[in-house]
Amino acid sequence: ALRKAGIIISYEVVITFAALGPIMLAKSLSTYDIVMAQIHQKVWYIFLQPISFVVFVFALLAETGRVPFDIQEAEAELVTGFTVEYGGMKFGLFPLVEWYVEVLSLSSILTVLYLGGWSPLNIPFIGFVDPFFFLGAWSGFIWFIIKVSILFLLVLWLHWTLPRYRIDQITTVAWKVMLPLALFNILISAFIAPLLRG
Repeated sequence: ALRKAGIIISYEVVITFAALGPIMLAKSLSTYDIVMAQIHQKVWYIFLQPISFVVFVFALLAETGRVPFDIQEAEAELVTGFTVEYGGMKFGLFPLVEWYVEVLSLSSILTVLYLGGWSPLNIPFIGFVDPFFFLGAWSGFIWFIIKVSILFLLVLWLHWTLPRYRIDQITTVAWKVMLPLALFNILISAFIAPLLRG
């Protein structure tokens, strides 16, 4: 429990500071206003905030508590964590569904903050390209699902390719690498925000 609490405290601070970049550029806390700002400024914030995006993705992995940040349930150390006494198919599905719901919700937040939410494909110097224009209002829904799916697959890929870290490495990365990068990104956002129209 203390391991998980340490990770949550470390990475909640990082996620908060990483999310401040897009909020500063949009000049609003409303998710609708953040998406509309990306549409009116004709640029997705992933292009203006790549540092913030990378920090947010790795903090997302830490928040979900799976490989490489699965310290509270690391098989080599704790067998299967606090769930060692329980079993059965229904119980086996519970943590799996819980993790997928967490990743989907955080991927949705990433889509809104950095990928323009429901806006169509935005190619720099060309503008918005929407091959689903004939679907009308459903076009935005399809774009949102495509973006969330791509981020979901990115998180799965990182989940299965990165090695597991020790608790001291996780907290060191959070406080000595991720947090300074997130704070540096806020400084960059403070310089970029006045230059954007909207």
